[in-house]
Amino acid sequence: MTNAPILRIALDRPLWQLFDYLPPAESGQRIEPGMRVRVPFGRQRLIGVVIELTQSSDLPANKLKPAFEMLDREPILDSGALALLTWAAEYYHHPIGEVLAAALPKSLRLGAPIEPGPKERRLISAAAAELTRKPAPELGAEQRAAVESISASIGKFSAFVLHGITGSGKTEVYLHVVERVLARGGSALVLVPEIGLTPQLVGRFRERFDVPLAVMHSALTDRERREAWRIAFSGSARIVLGTRSAVFAPVPNLGVIVIDEEHDASFKQHEGGFRYSARDLAVVRAQRAGVPIVLGSATPALETMHNVSTARYTRVSLPRRAAQALPPRVALIDLRVNAVKAGVSTPAVQAIERHLHDEGQVLVFLNRRGYAPTLLCTACGWTAPCQDCDARLTVHRSAGRLRCHHCGADAPLPERCPTCGFAVKPVGQGTERVSETLSQIFPNAPLVRLDRDVVRRRGDMELAMRRMASGEGRILVGTQMVTKGHDFPNVTLVVVLNADQGLFSTDFRAPERLAQTIVQVSGRAGRGEKPGEVLIQTEYPEHPLLRMLLAEGYEGFARTALKEREQAAWPPYSRLAAVRASAKKAEEALDFLTQARELARPPRSVKLLGPVPAAMAKRAARYHAQLLIKSQDRTALHRFIDTWLPQVQELPSARRVRWALDVDPIELF
Repeated sequence: MTNAPILRIALDRPLWQLFDYLPPAESGQRIEPGMRVRVPFGRQRLIGVVIELTQSSDLPANKLKPAFEMLDREPILDSGALALLTWAAEYYHHPIGEVLAAALPKSLRLGAPIEPGPKERRLISAAAAELTRKPAPELGAEQRAAVESISASIGKFSAFVLHGITGSGKTEVYLHVVERVLARGGSALVLVPEIGLTPQLVGRFRERFDVPLAVMHSALTDRERREAWRIAFSGSARIVLGTRSAVFAPVPNLGVIVIDEEHDASFKQHEGGFRYSARDLAVVRAQRAGVPIVLGSATPALETMHNVSTARYTRVSLPRRAAQALPPRVALIDLRVNAVKAGVSTPAVQAIERHLHDEGQVLVFLNRRGYAPTLLCTACGWTAPCQDCDARLTVHRSAGRLRCHHCGADAPLPERCPTCGFAVKPVGQGTERVSETLSQIFPNAPLVRLDRDVVRRRGDMELAMRRMASGEGRILVGTQMVTKGHDFPNVTLVVVLNADQGLFSTDFRAPERLAQTIVQVSGRAGRGEKPGEVLIQTEYPEHPLLRMLLAEGYEGFARTALKEREQAAWPPYSRLAAVRASAKKAEEALDFLTQARELARPPRSVKLLGPVPAAMAKRAARYHAQLLIKSQDRTALHRFIDTWLPQVQELPSARRVRWALDVDPIELF
């Protein structure tokens, strides 16, 4: 025992405990939870966060060391933030110190002051001075009803699902709701799934509001992230807009949270240490703060649709496009009976020619970058393998390279087979090859390509968007990037080159992802005054999923898919967690998971499935395997993990592998 209060501190280490310290010697400063402190840790000097103050410790008084210094005059994490992060650590069964670290920019974790410097204060003033307000357009009746419904809950928690078809004006609803919140003195947190959507949405908010914004995403330098965090923390920024990690951003006087494209898998951190869902944490944050949250999407996640059906969430619909634009006409192209050149069928070529002639723009979607997915020797059958993965190398012809899209391996593109010396050729299509083909067929139609091979530097995405918006680009060829929220009013034709990926996957979520992708990319067509057309190329035109989408739209698909999930007891009708392991040897990963399963004494309501190797067992020179935990009772699942995980951590084999727990995984092996 000691008369001085004892500081219980979380350190950014993979350790499942708090550490007890005495206050700094001769420090008369008031100490509160949420402040940073520098402490001795073995031979190191680490920075931690005070979680609580107590009068007792399990350590003897003579073993307690004093902290070196307090770094803050006020808490850097307020009580609400600490409570949310503590809840997240418990729910995702992850060390609290690493969870807290995920909520702070790197420089703040290393001890930088939280007060803005003179340069940052000038940035705040300049941002406020430069913004000019742009008048809001007239809302449609359904948009007005949505705004009124959501605004009626300002000041209390309620979860709204803004289910609007593509082009229905969801962003305008967000803007009007945020306007109501700002008028009442509150602030807004807006999350988007991808960095590419951030500039577009930031532009809309800056045109509308004369208040500073704090923008947060992973492409910022650490200095920029620190400046944005400080502006938000000080309350100068009334709107905070960012990607996944912005869910932890400080937002004083929080009045509303908006999640745009809430279905998107990018909201889930599924690699690295702390694996969390920003969408789910945002709902918890809104509930704890007593504010409404708006989950917007044309294709809501099936879990979200289920929450609507059980009345946990309130659905607000926008069933028609803004400005009276009509939904596009959708048709299938049977690849079994139509000629194809480099992945583009004759009917698709004819349609592209027709729409270009009528001064429309064309979007061609293929979710595969590179020139071709395989390099083949037609003499001996050799295909270019990745030495570190169970995968083939992708041909990148313009760069003259073979690259692995799983581990990043890179090699020169050979002219001849290394086995027999015969000539090799690329097989299959990627966006690079499709772009080359379309440029040859339509030499007078400027083409814009949008994938991760061409979007490498800051500004590349915006340049591509400007070329399409100005009309300079007539054909846009892209991957998943083109499906997410971009508005191209003059695009009148969308061609989906390969709709068959995901039709026969073993992952129970694959049909949902495929349906969302098709609906989202189809929604890029006909958003302006001209009618839109969508052509979907497939070798399986009779497939029930495709037929369901054409006949009943996404809602019809969702109803059927939820029934199938219920029959199979998959989420949202059950809860999942996955223990994933990787090792240099395949048997080591499987042995660890087998030993972990042997330790398990689950209740009858909890089932363990596996362990099994990953579908791509070898990736980045490591062998991957998984053990799945499944239960229809969420409480039982977490209680089991609470008792089982400490035993797993003590296994000698746990030190020979890399392993992690993923609660509510959205990708299965």
